[in-house]
Amino acid sequence: MSDYMVRATAAGAQIRAFACTAREVVETARRAHDTSPVVTAALGRLLSAGVMMGSMQKGQEDLVTLQIKGDGPVQGLLVTADSKGGVKGYANVPDVILPANDKGKLDVAGAVGSGTLSVIKDMGLKEPYVGQTLLQTGEIAEDLTYYFASSEQVPSSVGLGVLMARDNTVRQAGGFIVQLMPFAEDAVVDRLERNLSGITSVTAMLDAGNTPERMLERILEGLDCQVTDTCPVAFSCNCSKERTEKVLISLGKKEIKEMIDEGQEVEVNCHFCNTGYQFSVEELKSIYQKSRRP
Repeated sequence: MSDYMVRATAAGAQIRAFACTAREVVETARRAHDTSPVVTAALGRLLSAGVMMGSMQKGQEDLVTLQIKGDGPVQGLLVTADSKGGVKGYANVPDVILPANDKGKLDVAGAVGSGTLSVIKDMGLKEPYVGQTLLQTGEIAEDLTYYFASSEQVPSSVGLGVLMARDNTVRQAGGFIVQLMPFAEDAVVDRLERNLSGITSVTAMLDAGNTPERMLERILEGLDCQVTDTCPVAFSCNCSKERTEKVLISLGKKEIKEMIDEGQEVEVNCHFCNTGYQFSVEELKSIYQKSRRP
């Protein structure tokens, strides 16, 4: 099943909900960055969240960036998503190895540690919107639940999961976000809470063959779930040699001159997708001429 996301409403628009399956997205990121299982799980959760939060943006060119900075060995995670199902991301330290946590699961919280979660929304305005909260658990889903409630004042439930296969490839990945509107009635809130209490985990639902639609039907059972939109999802990076050249130009003449003096081809890798771009000495000389910084 290819990755995709659904949007839905329930209880007469008192609830809005999102769900996605993102196995191919997370597996693409794992291969690109050669992430260890615990880092794959952490980055995969944030990629799944990014897909859904990107779709919340109204403008076609709007972007949302999720940044986690922690004192754990992974140090940080960065994910950027657009409003059309494209997402990309990376971990600062991709090869962290940790023992399982006390539940026998991948220790995402231990890899992330304590720190901050920032949500940056670029909506084409002069300055982007930035919301920031302290990490509550490092498990990412709980941290985003807290972010929505404290920074955006939207009561939400976030579920995210990544299940690894025995060969350390990604077996399942995805998640859901369910949000209550300000006018939600008490009876609706009570029913939603009862439904959520019966949900074991995202990966258990996905591994049992549940589609994003079926996940939301279970979470919103008895609340008249109505799927309003379906959107394909993919790991998508817009890097290019031309963009990379602009980065080199911005370094300034001094650094570019040092590269030229070494007399060897330079390879520059994209943070997000790890694609490498080679620049010959002659190309570096041309870039040197274009740079205006000392």
